[in-house]
Amino acid sequence: MDGKSNDGSVEIIKKYEPYISYWVSETDDGQSSAINRGFAKATGDLIGWQNSDDIYLPGFFHAMADNFLKYPESQLFIGNVYIIDEDDRIIWSSNFIPFSINHLIYFGWNLSSQAAFVNHEIVKEVGPLREDIQVEFDWDWFIRVGKIARHVVLDKRYGGCYRMHSASKFMTYEHESRWPIEAQILRSHGIRVREEHRHSHRRRWQTLLFKIRVKFYTILLYSPKPMLNSFRRLIIWYLARQGIICKGFEV
Repeated sequence: MDGKSNDGSVEIIKKYEPYISYWVSETDDGQSSAINRGFAKATGDLIGWQNSDDIYLPGFFHAMADNFLKYPESQLFIGNVYIIDEDDRIIWSSNFIPFSINHLIYFGWNLSSQAAFVNHEIVKEVGPLREDIQVEFDWDWFIRVGKIARHVVLDKRYGGCYRMHSASKFMTYEHESRWPIEAQILRSHGIRVREEHRHSHRRRWQTLLFKIRVKFYTILLYSPKPMLNSFRRLIIWYLARQGIICKGFEV
């Protein structure tokens, strides 16, 4: 879904046209509008999107397809991501922990669209991304996904790269200007907030519990220490019983 760009994108698309089921280059009503139009055209069992300056990593499609075939009851498939600059240099990397809707609402991102796929049936149930806001529409959409996704696969591999540069939305939309939008999104999900206070929907004890949870799972799942192996297997088994599959963490 190309927004009638003049940066050579169309020429690149035409180069790979035999491998693309559909494409169009025309003016649109913004990023979320283009994604929604792509959703309407998509016919696969798994659906995701990639932004114009971000990338998927080799082998990730095959890994997610394998996960879907092995765990067809799962609705949300998550991989880790690298944050890169305009020259493809890695700035830092994510270590996502088992998905929690409360974490996403009250604490911060625990998945990234750059390495996430959603079951087509869930996409139809959740509906389109909001087109009335220019930022945070992905956060709102994944909250809606997380509320109904009962089976989630967290794959340890790095599946995509989120690019940060001076012209990216992350840099051009200041955090304070985002807060009124975030507050409105939270209210739409039944969360009480005071618009003048960022993170006013959090309680101190709640924030502390999320920090402990992040620390616990990061050490347990990503530490190479052999002494954790037995405990790790137990936790992975327990999470699977709760509907969260941890793929690639096995020892």
